[in-house]
Amino acid sequence: MRFVILMMTLLFSLNALALSDYERETKWADEILPSVLVGDPVYLKQADGHEFLGLYTPADPGKTAVILAHGIGVHPDWGLISTLRQQLPDHGHATLSIQMPILKADAKGDDYPPTFPLAAERLALAVAYLKAQGHERIALVSHSLGSRMSYRYLSNRADPAVITWVALSTPGTEDYGKLTLPVLDLYGTADLPHVLKNAPVRAKGLTRKGSAQRTLAGADHFFNGKDEALLKAILEHMTAVGSK
Repeated sequence: MRFVILMMTLLFSLNALALSDYERETKWADEILPSVLVGDPVYLKQADGHEFLGLYTPADPGKTAVILAHGIGVHPDWGLISTLRQQLPDHGHATLSIQMPILKADAKGDDYPPTFPLAAERLALAVAYLKAQGHERIALVSHSLGSRMSYRYLSNRADPAVITWVALSTPGTEDYGKLTLPVLDLYGTADLPHVLKNAPVRAKGLTRKGSAQRTLAGADHFFNGKDEALLKAILEHMTAVGSK
């Protein structure tokens, strides 16, 4: 009997880890939505019925739309993600910044892999939403832990409408060679130690035409003070891979 209870407790714990902290998501939404002046809030429904927040800023449907995936424990209007979601439409690219799964505030990056399937589901729903708005070509731009989550989605039969991926400050050693789309691996010369350490390993998988690894001189993990350079690098990559 004790064994059964122990197994049930373990399964419950694993299931809880696989989900996002929905209460914390709601708190983030309540805090940020009153100050959002650019873009419209949209809610996308998961298979379990939970609706998560996205911020959609429209632009020319004929141009490539961009999904933005933030890093650990934050929200779709945070930092560089907020800046990009507002700047890219000025260049004709609609943006959809979505709430990625988050855990408790003290959770570490190593606690997050069980949430990756949920992250992949959310990215798939974001793609479907943009296609429903008339966007036939979609790019994915992700930051830090959001890049690890994005890799899970892209490595498991991602929608062919997703034509390229810009991975910002990816902390891991993801094998880009397993993907079927061009990748820009972009990080700062003053980035976190593990981002810098793992860069040569990531570079080995950048064999597909249009893929590249670039650095931004002086940029830290959050690209503070590098808004213009970051935007330019992303736009140049999208142009190079044929994104309109």
